[in-house]
Amino acid sequence: MDHSTLWWLMTGAAVVAELLTGTFYLLMLAIGLAAGAIAAHLGFAMPTQLLVAAVVGGGAVVACYLIRKRSPGAQPAASNRDVNLDVGETVQVDAWNPDGTAQVRYRGAQWTVLLRPGNAPSPGPYRVAEVVGSRLLVDKL
Repeated sequence: MDHSTLWWLMTGAAVVAELLTGTFYLLMLAIGLAAGAIAAHLGFAMPTQLLVAAVVGGGAVVACYLIRKRSPGAQPAASNRDVNLDVGETVQVDAWNPDGTAQVRYRGAQWTVLLRPGNAPSPGPYRVAEVVGSRLLVDKL
């Protein structure tokens, strides 16, 4: 069996393992294995093929790690507008209860509203900052 065939089989195995586990870094290693296969097609000796696969695969893993490290982390679903369309909407609070809650009519239903820390309870418009269960956490506008 030719060396390039072995490289392509290992590449396919790495892709299958990535699909089964969801580990994106295995895909980067598969790119390195594919680079080793290309080096074999070009007629390089086995040590050179190994070096090419290691450098390309390792470089792809390091690049992927650095890109992920620099990107901001995902917001929790309760306060992420992409997940929860209530975040950012406005509600009108007419009166606050002594326990720091209020009842508002929002989207055709009665909701319990909680004030986020740092806001003073007063009647008026509030922006939904988070949804916690069936309660809206709000900030004063």
